[in-house]
Amino acid sequence: MADQQFTPRIYIISGGIGASAQQLVHTVLAQFPEDAVQITTLGNVRQPEQIAVVLRQAQCDGCLVVHTLIEPELRNFTVEEAARLGVEAIDLMGPLAGWVTRKIGAPPLGVPGLYRQLHREYFDRVSAIDFAIAHDDGKNPQDWPQAEAVLVGVSRVGKTPLSLYLAVLGLKVANYPYTPPIPFPEALFKLNARRVIGLTIEPGQLIQYRQRRQSQLGTPPGESEYVNPQAVFEEIEEAEKTFRRNRFTVIDMTDKTIEMGADEIIRKLSLIQDSNPLP
Repeated sequence: MADQQFTPRIYIISGGIGASAQQLVHTVLAQFPEDAVQITTLGNVRQPEQIAVVLRQAQCDGCLVVHTLIEPELRNFTVEEAARLGVEAIDLMGPLAGWVTRKIGAPPLGVPGLYRQLHREYFDRVSAIDFAIAHDDGKNPQDWPQAEAVLVGVSRVGKTPLSLYLAVLGLKVANYPYTPPIPFPEALFKLNARRVIGLTIEPGQLIQYRQRRQSQLGTPPGESEYVNPQAVFEEIEEAEKTFRRNRFTVIDMTDKTIEMGADEIIRKLSLIQDSNPLP
């Protein structure tokens, strides 16, 4: 009787990081139930021995191999060895590269990851946006050392829109919401203090932002702690004390647009001479 728990697997072999093959495979798999097929990627392949290991595993498991190898010797080895072992393999690069070679009379450069190198700015921006989304509202604090800046502040001070705006400019930014009486996490104080950006704002303006947010959510107006003037003042004051005590970089968002706040953050970050993001 067949193993009902068996899940098909696709092995991706690439001379780069495998992003092109992953995108195509995921595009196809989107048409099928989620997690119906598992994907394993072997990137930065430089030696036939690396390929041989994957092909033998694919042979044992009865799996598919998809490869985007631009280096002729590695691509030929993969095609021939897969055929010898009876492994199903799909060459995403070879036929297209061969057609272009025949048409223009010139072979490919054979440099793995060249497209990504030529479009580094675009991929850096996409990576920064993904990082901002994955680290919004205090999520995944274990990754904060990878950020170029971590924004902290009270609710509605502008952390999320600032994070996303900076990400579009290519900066990896995380943010953490200060919600008293919950204290700031210890992980925050282990970071480079100059790259922790404390956002503050005039209490009256913050109350207006919060009241507008309540209205958008259909929350009945009232004297909740969220918009209570005394509570809001104390909340901001406590946050500012923490900023000063830990020597965080402070940005006052009063009467500032997101663009203005981002420009100021970028200027502050540019003054930091060390090259390590957040040791």
